[in-house]
Amino acid sequence: MTDKPFALITGASSGIGYQYARVMAGRGYNLLIVSNEADAIVEKGEILKRDFGVEVVALMRDLGRQDSARELHEYCVNNEIEVEVLINNAGVYHDRDFISDSEDFNMLILNLHVTTPAMLTYYFGNDMAARHKGYILNMSSITSDIAVQRLATYGATKAFLKNFSRSMHIELYHKGVYVTCVRPGAVATTLYNLKPSAVKAGLAIGYITTPERLAQRAVCAMFRKRAQITPGFLNHVLRFLIALLPTCVLRLIRRWHIF
Repeated sequence: MTDKPFALITGASSGIGYQYARVMAGRGYNLLIVSNEADAIVEKGEILKRDFGVEVVALMRDLGRQDSARELHEYCVNNEIEVEVLINNAGVYHDRDFISDSEDFNMLILNLHVTTPAMLTYYFGNDMAARHKGYILNMSSITSDIAVQRLATYGATKAFLKNFSRSMHIELYHKGVYVTCVRPGAVATTLYNLKPSAVKAGLAIGYITTPERLAQRAVCAMFRKRAQITPGFLNHVLRFLIALLPTCVLRLIRRWHIF
């Protein structure tokens, strides 16, 4: 392997993850991109090689498995891939009641949003601390401050990432490892299944951002060693207003099918 450091990006076959890969390649980093979409991740790897001239290792991995973080770290050790930047981006989203979802999906979101990013931080964070150099970016969400119906597991796992990232920022800062948490609102990707009209309106008022813009802002915040970034003024307003709603009002919203 080359002596140049690598950026490891999970969920990099599309959307925000792919834009993170483009931003990091544009900064001269070699890439280790990971996704559970075998054909898509290989295709994106070829595009990134062509566009930026960096080394790209494209891996198909199911990061929803309990031991996937350890296996991915072992792959890097065995192949002498030195990861200087870790971007924990892989995730899933469902707008559905917790008990109405499948057992498999609930286990998937818990592993993908909690176990895997935490253990990737553990394994690669130890390597970075030993070298006294590294950056870790974790993708949370403004739902980390919002406990509402149909987002019970999504919001709770994003709250874990928010709190975990802040603790890791404090623990690792003086070891030369900088942890940043990104908490976007809606992003114009296929993840949220938004109608085109809603995306257009959201982009116009600034509530929805593009994956390209989010990735640029998040990486800039990471290299500035910021603990947290919540892009968009309206996202700050929204999470503040929803947090003020008492539980009785949320029950009425549920009962009247307002949301």
